[in-house]
Amino acid sequence: MQLTPAFCEYKCPMTSKSLPVSVILLAGGQGTRMRSPVPKQFVPIYGKPLALYSFELFLNHPQVTEIIVVCAPEYQSLFPASTSPKIDFALPGPRRQDSVFNGFEKTQETGLICVHDSARPLLSEASLDALFAQAQCYGAAALAVPAKNTVKEADPNLFIRRTLDRSTLWEMHTPQVAAAHLLKKGFEIIHDYNIEVTDDASIVELTGHPVKLVPDSYRNIKITTSEDWPLAETFLAPSRTL
Repeated sequence: MQLTPAFCEYKCPMTSKSLPVSVILLAGGQGTRMRSPVPKQFVPIYGKPLALYSFELFLNHPQVTEIIVVCAPEYQSLFPASTSPKIDFALPGPRRQDSVFNGFEKTQETGLICVHDSARPLLSEASLDALFAQAQCYGAAALAVPAKNTVKEADPNLFIRRTLDRSTLWEMHTPQVAAAHLLKKGFEIIHDYNIEVTDDASIVELTGHPVKLVPDSYRNIKITTSEDWPLAETFLAPSRTL
């Protein structure tokens, strides 16, 4: 299947009204690479489960009207469901895109949909504000950082095929945000053609709609292995601010 871009040039519409944001917080991973007795997103740092750092940032943002936490039932009690905005839960799926879809079905499907990995506790308020503004302007936006290292393309036998142009390469972060109707259309394409994707921007890309990259901080790392943990502890220390 080949899709052409929806348009060649997109001009940001001028509007003073902020769109409501529904957050899908992905907290259903098993975190096997951490070798922890509980999933990494629920391991405490300074007395607080990792997932609550970004959860509380969304909870206090004025544009966020609801948060859908995607996690196993036994961990739902860690999230204060009695607070405002509305907190709801969805079950994880076998793949990341299935978890996002389960969360999307629980949203109001209006305004913007923001998807974030709970294993990224170092998201800053400044990056979030910039992301929401760009998503409202362009319909879809995602946090990313320029690639620092030289990147090679290899063949199946691990011989180098070519060196990629690093100046055009970006490493994707979360959150990634899209207008609800774009995400819905993307999921329809995924289900119709049985497509597998690895991030939320890819869902929007299937519709032909462009996704705006928003420069992020390199600190917004995903906690994946035990080697990442000391860095998270350093930046989340109570005496530090991002």
